[in-house]
Amino acid sequence: MSRIGKMPIPLSNQAKIEINDSIIRVSGPKGSLEQKLTDQVIITEENSALLVRRIDDSKKARAQHGLYRMLINNMVQGVTNGFTTKLEIAGVGFRAEMKGELLALTLGFSHLIYFKAPEGIKLETPDQVTVLISGIDKALVGQVAAKIRSFKKPEPYRGKGIKYSGEVIRRKEGKAAGK
Repeated sequence: MSRIGKMPIPLSNQAKIEINDSIIRVSGPKGSLEQKLTDQVIITEENSALLVRRIDDSKKARAQHGLYRMLINNMVQGVTNGFTTKLEIAGVGFRAEMKGELLALTLGFSHLIYFKAPEGIKLETPDQVTVLISGIDKALVGQVAAKIRSFKKPEPYRGKGIKYSGEVIRRKEGKAAGK
């Protein structure tokens, strides 16, 4: 059995689960999410926890067992606590600021880069070099963070660019001056 798939998903009293046909809906204080289920897994509720079981030991069922357990667990955590990713901007003159609903990034180009967050994502700039991305859908939070980071990835020579908080940029030595 999958080590991840066999773990129960703890349910808080804030999260409500509805399973209809092949769709699972999780709702909580922060919002609601839904996910289409595969026919390879079965979900049961026991002792205020959800258990995800596979129907057989086929390769496809084994592959999707742990996947759907984590997707449902992320949904439960998202509607109760939410997810947050922090980006840091490094570089002289590089900064971020909110202009209404748009995130305006100054990244050394001849123009500002404007980014509008998709529905369900909240962007904040506590200071000029930090961007906080929060929402209830873990995949969407990560996708938005990756999109913002892609505007100016950190480069290894000076370390300028947008990086995840805690990300280590492996620095390279520049060209050696004449011998």
